[in-house]
Amino acid sequence: MKKGIVYDNSKKAFPIIIMIAGIVLALALHIMRLNLLAVVNVGFMCIVSALIILGILIFKKLYLGFFAGYGASGLGIALYYAFWGADAGFGAFSSGKAGWSSVENALFSGADSYNFFVRLGGNILIILPCVIALFALFFIGKKQFDKKGAHFIVTTLLSIFLAGTTVFYVLTMNLRSQPNVDRLWEGHDDYLNRVDKNTKDKPNVLFIMMDDLGWGDISLNGAIYDTPNIDSIGEDGVNFDNFYSSYSVCSPARFSLMTGRYPFRGYADNVIYPTVDTLSPFAQTRIFNSIEMGNNADGMLGDEITIAEVFQNAGYNTGAFGKWHLGDYGEYLPTNQGFDYFYGSHHVNDMNPFYHVSEENGEYEIVHGTDEFFKNGKKDQSMASEWIHESINDWITDAVTNSDEPFFAYYATPWPHGPVFAGDDFDGTSGMGTYVDCVTEFDYYLGELFNTLEELDVMDDTIIIFTSDNGPALEGSTGELRGGKYLAYEAGQKVPFMIKWNNNNGLWEKGTTREQSGVLADMFPTLIDLCGITCDNGETNNLPTDRTIDGVSLLPVLKDDTAVHTEEHPILHMKREKLKALQYTMTTEEVLGREEYKDYKYPVLTENKYITFKYFRKMQNDNPAFFDKTRKNWLYVLTDDKGENYNRTSTYPTIAEELNQKMTDVMDDFKSNRRGINQEYYNNL
Repeated sequence: MKKGIVYDNSKKAFPIIIMIAGIVLALALHIMRLNLLAVVNVGFMCIVSALIILGILIFKKLYLGFFAGYGASGLGIALYYAFWGADAGFGAFSSGKAGWSSVENALFSGADSYNFFVRLGGNILIILPCVIALFALFFIGKKQFDKKGAHFIVTTLLSIFLAGTTVFYVLTMNLRSQPNVDRLWEGHDDYLNRVDKNTKDKPNVLFIMMDDLGWGDISLNGAIYDTPNIDSIGEDGVNFDNFYSSYSVCSPARFSLMTGRYPFRGYADNVIYPTVDTLSPFAQTRIFNSIEMGNNADGMLGDEITIAEVFQNAGYNTGAFGKWHLGDYGEYLPTNQGFDYFYGSHHVNDMNPFYHVSEENGEYEIVHGTDEFFKNGKKDQSMASEWIHESINDWITDAVTNSDEPFFAYYATPWPHGPVFAGDDFDGTSGMGTYVDCVTEFDYYLGELFNTLEELDVMDDTIIIFTSDNGPALEGSTGELRGGKYLAYEAGQKVPFMIKWNNNNGLWEKGTTREQSGVLADMFPTLIDLCGITCDNGETNNLPTDRTIDGVSLLPVLKDDTAVHTEEHPILHMKREKLKALQYTMTTEEVLGREEYKDYKYPVLTENKYITFKYFRKMQNDNPAFFDKTRKNWLYVLTDDKGENYNRTSTYPTIAEELNQKMTDVMDDFKSNRRGINQEYYNNL
């Protein structure tokens, strides 16, 4: 009988079961991308690791089946992380800080090298146990050890590696993201201290943001059902034909609205997941935040200057209602970001735990717990619209009747983000499904809120803005635009946008439409301009000067439809740390003034004052995870091709090259100064 490490061939069924289970779990994880499966897979690997160690230490045997099962599962999860890269995992292998470009950046430029090697190390730790296990199988299959020393060395090393893997996974499940970033507290405090507290004759602001509402989901834009109260904003104000979110998913878009900056600058360029203390350390969202988010923050960093902080320091009453989705503890809480009061959920409605809180002074209490959103063992959020409406209605009433100061109210409904629900009085009433029931219920409550404003006699002095955070997901209308949520195509980021202000001092006429583009990042400077917020008694710039504000004021668009998103201020369509597309507007005169285009007779050049170009360096398939390597250098003319059907690169080659270079310049700027720090400002402190 051979000494040392031997196979146990007496239990052949068990190894087969383990192997099949590992393969099935790995494939399911890869295909479905569900984090619950990630938890199961990690748990499976840890259990198998423990059994292997016990087998080594107690029985002095290595079971081939354990290695096969662990190797299959480990290989599956390694392939998963390698394929999805920054979409799942530390992100060193693909996307974001990907491939050779990330290595080159870390080794030769020295930029962000720490974060790169942390991510790379994480991926190595994920893959290493798999490699060791497979190597052991190969080695043991070729040679049987006869020496006890070799037996001891092999078993000890394997035990260390496997035990280390288990510990690594357990620890990372409980980690919170803490990106190593330059903080901008000096400029944050300096700017807010200089904001003038002068609210005399200042308008109220009601900012309404829906969640995953598509361009075509309101009747003013062609929906087949009625949204009369939403429509009334555009009918009595200004309706934009070309308005964009700053991102095609929830949290980053909200960051951009609040700060006037693209989410890349705030390490908030991904969905933010719950990290509350009530979660188990083994919860899927813990894994999501610590591993999949890489270097992202758990929310909007406290040193960002928010529009709520500006209005709060100007003397406004500030309140937020509905969905926050920018963090759930510490500096990330809404009442630590400029709001006097918050009611609603810190998270999106498909996350757990899900609850409604009442929050003041950075502390909150749960008003409606997770158990209230379940009926008969099933999720039920049918009361959410009513509860949120009651809260904002009561708060505005109190702010108007018991204060001499104007209000800034942020009304962020969770609808129609899935899973959709409608109240008992609305469920089934549209005849078009729960999605439409949900939208029409919100429209009803919006009408009730408008009635309250009328009764309080503040409707005419209130700026009302309506929009959505991004395009629709599984349900909803894109209005025949291409793509949807998660994508850089038009349907992913083009959203409804309307603004109404009856006492607008003649800035615009009632019921007008604007063709020129705007983006959510523009709301920060636009609202500051509209409300006349000043600094240092109006003597200095009313915008922060210590950091880049990516948005621009839309006053020229509102006044006479003058384009503001020209080459100097392009609209960026980003995904994670990558710029997917870029667009800006040129005058027809400018295009025809070029020698190569002066004789062009295309209708788009003869019938329009402005031409809007959109450029993709590399094209996504309709599946957001994949790119077609052959589809490069695509130029769309959105003015006459809103469906993004025709590549005009061959028609406008020099313009395509200019936009391509602009993409390079923008990303170089982001990489060299991600947070948009004005170094001259800090040098002069």
